[in-house]
Amino acid sequence: MRIFVPGDAAACAVGADEVARTLERLAAGRGLAIEIVRNGSRGMHEMEPLLEVATPAGRVGYARVAAGQVEAVLDALVEGRDHPACVGLVEEIPFLRRQTRLTFARCGITDPQSLDDYRANGGLEGLARAIEIGPEAAVEEVVASGLRGRGGAGFPTGIKWRTAAAASAPQKYIVCNADEGDSGTFADRMLMEGDPFLIIEGMAIAGLAVGATRGYIYIRSEYPHAIKAMERAAETARRGGLLGPSLLGSTHGFDLEIRVGAGAYVCGEETSLLESLEGRRGEVRAKPPLPALVGLFGRPTIINNVLSLAAVPFILAEGGKAYAEFGMGRSRGTMPIQLAGNVRNGGLFETAFGVTLGELVEDIGGGTLSGRPVRAVQVGGPLGAYFPPSMFHLPFDYESFAEADGLIGHAGIVVFDDSVDMARMARFAMQFCAAESCGKCTPCRIGSVRGTEILDLIVAGDRVDEHLALVEDLCETMKFGSLCALGGFTPYPVLSAIRHFPEDFRREAAPAEGGSNAFVD
Repeated sequence: MRIFVPGDAAACAVGADEVARTLERLAAGRGLAIEIVRNGSRGMHEMEPLLEVATPAGRVGYARVAAGQVEAVLDALVEGRDHPACVGLVEEIPFLRRQTRLTFARCGITDPQSLDDYRANGGLEGLARAIEIGPEAAVEEVVASGLRGRGGAGFPTGIKWRTAAAASAPQKYIVCNADEGDSGTFADRMLMEGDPFLIIEGMAIAGLAVGATRGYIYIRSEYPHAIKAMERAAETARRGGLLGPSLLGSTHGFDLEIRVGAGAYVCGEETSLLESLEGRRGEVRAKPPLPALVGLFGRPTIINNVLSLAAVPFILAEGGKAYAEFGMGRSRGTMPIQLAGNVRNGGLFETAFGVTLGELVEDIGGGTLSGRPVRAVQVGGPLGAYFPPSMFHLPFDYESFAEADGLIGHAGIVVFDDSVDMARMARFAMQFCAAESCGKCTPCRIGSVRGTEILDLIVAGDRVDEHLALVEDLCETMKFGSLCALGGFTPYPVLSAIRHFPEDFRREAAPAEGGSNAFVD
């Protein structure tokens, strides 16, 4: 009997390790031949720990299994009878069945630390084809795919690769930005823990395509499970020919190392990340020059985030055209969307661009966990705009959100019910920017502090109209005067809160602290 117990951090947080240990102990005591596989998470976090049992019909799931329930589940399996925790065939669960999984095709299915398992499930086909067609053609496949950066502004990945490939230098680098720090996001962590070889393969393809032989994966220190998973996978990849002087026996070489950040949010910005990699304080660099030309140690450097690099193996294996068939307009392929906050079905939902915001929140997400009406959703992390239900018709794609003064960012969606205080949320955005600013530019460093102070006055009912006008003027300065997106994007949550929820800013008095929203507290 083969039983899968997720080793994903989210599952472990609700007892998956104890479930696995209990299962192992009970099986040994009964003399049962059971193979326990610590797989990644399927992303249905409401069901974790989700124990899965391989059967001739497919994998059958048992949801929310606690250590104290393991014996009863095991009895039901041995005796061939039902158990209340059984949710049937996992692939038929509506939340999973409705997805289009390209990037997360293996996550939750394979043993994440088995290169043989990875290869048996379609892994390394992209790298093999990249070796076959050569660097220039590999770059053009990525261009043809329409893949855009899955972390921020959505810059075309293929264009970035072309730029670095055309640059002449004795050394080039590939840097994977795994400094996932946005509120409500966890896709990078899930991939690193559940399918680490996919990221390594994507980086190897990028290295081959642009002529880089060295890479770095920059992971935030708050992800100990992911750090360990990537380090183990890198060692296995070297032994298996996925890394080293000869990629899969070819003349192309590529190797990488794992670097751990110190927890600065601003190091998710690519030039701050480079500063940190070089051993300096994480501060934003002025651009130009672009990192694709003058990056790490002054050499041409490709910096892509986890989801961008993880999409590359499919593109090379199946062709850029096959990837571009998913999505709409200039937003091609699929996006792993993360549903969090006050939502019933929290988790990861990968789908093609074009699904509406309302479908994601109300239909797929199931509305609020509290049962109260949805009042607002924030899309794109702590610097993303707030949207009311009246805008739930918006298609989830880059252009539609840009037209609505929003951004997709890392595709995290945080849901709030009607108890949320949007004036406090606007203040939180300014306070967050003040706490996380690297301090290099004045609009971000000083503007965020003054913004927090002014919003405190507004909440207190002090000359509200005058101070609202001042906040809007300050946001204009921060948006166009900041060196990077931290200060430049902070106006999105502030202005959207003021625009869509003006009633929360026009009260005679309100407490500066406290409130009912647990997500902020």
